[in-house]
Amino acid sequence: MSHEELNIDIKTERSGESIIFRLRGALDIATSPTIRAALLEEVTEHRHKVVVDLTQLNFLDSTGLGALIGAQRRALERGGEHLRLVVTEGPISRLLNITGLMEVFAVYPSVETALNGENRVPATL
Repeated sequence: MSHEELNIDIKTERSGESIIFRLRGALDIATSPTIRAALLEEVTEHRHKVVVDLTQLNFLDSTGLGALIGAQRRALERGGEHLRLVVTEGPISRLLNITGLMEVFAVYPSVETALNGENRVPATL
């Protein structure tokens, strides 16, 4: 595994009542603790809509999925909304479908549609 695969870039931006996490790189055992902490802090401290853009991820493993699931659970426990994931066709979308998580998360094709809550992507199994 190359050094590049062990990195993840997190960029956050606010848009009204929403916060957008734009992830790039690999969300795996090495990087998921960082993402988990950032997401949990946001959903615990704030009542924003949380949009997680996964379109620039090149790898997502079970620990990365666990970080997303944990943040979703915490958000719902605190009276917040489902995490809104942005995913395009490809391996990440297939993984969400295979694991049944496409029905658990609110998944959208773009950040804009996620912010507006429009055109939710259905599960395709």
